[in-house]
Amino acid sequence: MLKTFKIGGVHPPENKLSKDKAIEVLPLPKTVFIPVAQHIGAPATPVVKRGDAVKVGQVIAKSSSFVSTNIHSSVSGKVKKVDFSADSSGYPKQGIFIDVEGDEWVEEIDRSEDLVKDISIDGQAIIQKIQDAGIVGLGGATFPTHVKLVPPKGMKAEVLLINGVECEPYLTSDHRLMLEKTDEILVGTQLLMKAMNVEKAVIGIENNKPDAIKLLSEKCKDYPGLSVVALKVQYPQGGEKQLINAVTGKEVPSGALPIAVGAVVSNVGTAFAVYEAIQKNKPLFERVVTVTGKGVSKPSNFKVRVGTATSELVEAAGGLPEDTGKIISGGPMMGRAMSSLDIPVTKGTSGILLMQEKESAREEVLSCIRCSRCTNVCPMGLEPYLLMTLGEKQIFDRAEKERVMDCIECGSCSYTCPSSRPLLDYIRFGKGKVGQIIRSRKK
Repeated sequence: MLKTFKIGGVHPPENKLSKDKAIEVLPLPKTVFIPVAQHIGAPATPVVKRGDAVKVGQVIAKSSSFVSTNIHSSVSGKVKKVDFSADSSGYPKQGIFIDVEGDEWVEEIDRSEDLVKDISIDGQAIIQKIQDAGIVGLGGATFPTHVKLVPPKGMKAEVLLINGVECEPYLTSDHRLMLEKTDEILVGTQLLMKAMNVEKAVIGIENNKPDAIKLLSEKCKDYPGLSVVALKVQYPQGGEKQLINAVTGKEVPSGALPIAVGAVVSNVGTAFAVYEAIQKNKPLFERVVTVTGKGVSKPSNFKVRVGTATSELVEAAGGLPEDTGKIISGGPMMGRAMSSLDIPVTKGTSGILLMQEKESAREEVLSCIRCSRCTNVCPMGLEPYLLMTLGEKQIFDRAEKERVMDCIECGSCSYTCPSSRPLLDYIRFGKGKVGQIIRSRKK
């Protein structure tokens, strides 16, 4: 019997339209806008100015605190300006505009495709190089990876879990990466294990990717301590706490981090980025992005330079369909609607979903019928109908007591609601307000 997490979950139509499409390298854009905040934590501080010449892989913004990361240029050319522009949230964020001139990389980067398996670097040096390379979680959360590898005092990691679940409908970038960069991911996993000082790593992959399960299982025989676990298809299994529960059977306590049960979770894309950073001296300035949708003429997986406008990806996938109702950064469950095709690709951009008008239109909101479906599918064991009401009525003290901060914003409640109630919208609002209250209380 296939493993999965114990509480809640849903199984939306998978719609993996681009799963058989090999990764293509997107041509260089003429200009890029590279935000200085592409991670959870403090924005990086720009270290270049207008008129400066930059190369691919050069630091253009330095981390400003421990929970922050460096930002590197993804192109070579001249800095046009350091200014503000809208990100995927629609709010203006500071970043660096660069006009592209050629494709000149910094000399330290090894651009060959040769696999480097030998690891001749110690754990502390691995963590430092990961920090210098600006690596963050590429599953969507964009938490700085070097921070994950330094557990709080008194806690110790026992196992590394590599997330190859990719449970969001439509997205296939991780799937393709596992098929095309298998050994690199496994070497990256070994590097993370050495940094954490653990002897065991488990790669969790949902059973709708049998080719990836078979390939990685075979390859793992050459890598001591690595194994693959096939998981039942169940959204949101890609969530850290759900993956830990599915693979190890342990439950992360309310308000705690995965390290509380001895686990650290890293995405397959992050493991690949770690390989490139350590073995190839390559900072994180490009990633694989899925561009897809039922109306898209050429669903694709592109390797894209950070800062490239979304419009470039859409054009390469056949253009914007006439019946497009929403452009979503990410998948349909946890992704965010975008206001413009000018929004740049960032480290956290896993996919661009072009949803058809009929698919994206919201239905009429009806009264709650007390069916309890939202409660049954919540993977955190919460009561979404109650949290929505508390957010709507702005009763934030009660919302905190009802564990609104435990919500992982997976959208399972909204997806399953027969009355089309905007459960996640109000829960997200309440969670944001409660988070502000908690932070002010600590100050």
